[in-house]
Amino acid sequence: MTHHATTVAEYLQVIPEERRAPIEKLRETILENLPKGFEEGIGYGMIAYVVPHRLYPAGYHCDPKLPLPFVNIASQKNFIALYHMGLYANPPLLDWFVTEYTKHCKSKLDMGKSCIRFKKPEHIPFALIGALMQKITMEQWIGMCEQHVKR
Repeated sequence: MTHHATTVAEYLQVIPEERRAPIEKLRETILENLPKGFEEGIGYGMIAYVVPHRLYPAGYHCDPKLPLPFVNIASQKNFIALYHMGLYANPPLLDWFVTEYTKHCKSKLDMGKSCIRFKKPEHIPFALIGALMQKITMEQWIGMCEQHVKR
C-alpha cells in the first residue's frame, strides 16, 4: 500500500483508523529508543528513520540523493510492517531477534529479509522492538553499509 504523504503527520492521517493507534505506538517506541543521529521522515511512502545527508553525505548507494535508510514502518494492505535493514545486514542481530521474539510473542514470526509483518496489531512486541532499536548505533550502521557496499 503506497501512501503519498510527505510528512509523518500526513501519513498518520491517511492510514486506516484501526491502524493509527498501533502505528503511533510503534513510532513512539522507535523514537524513544532510536540511537542518536538517526532522523525521522518519509521514505518510499512510509515513515522512515534515516542517517541524514549532513551526517553521511554519501547517502544511499542505490540513489545517493536519498539519505541512508535504516528502519521504516508502514501500514500495508494486510499488515503493519517494520522494515529493519540491520536485521538483513547483520546475521547475529537477526539470530538474536528470532530467539527473543519467541520470548515476547505467542504468534509465529512472519518475516522476510528485513520485513517483519504484524497481521494483528495486538501481537506487536513493543518492548522487543525498543530493544532492537538500541542494538545498532548510527556509526555502526554506516560502517556496516560501507563494508557491504563497494563504492
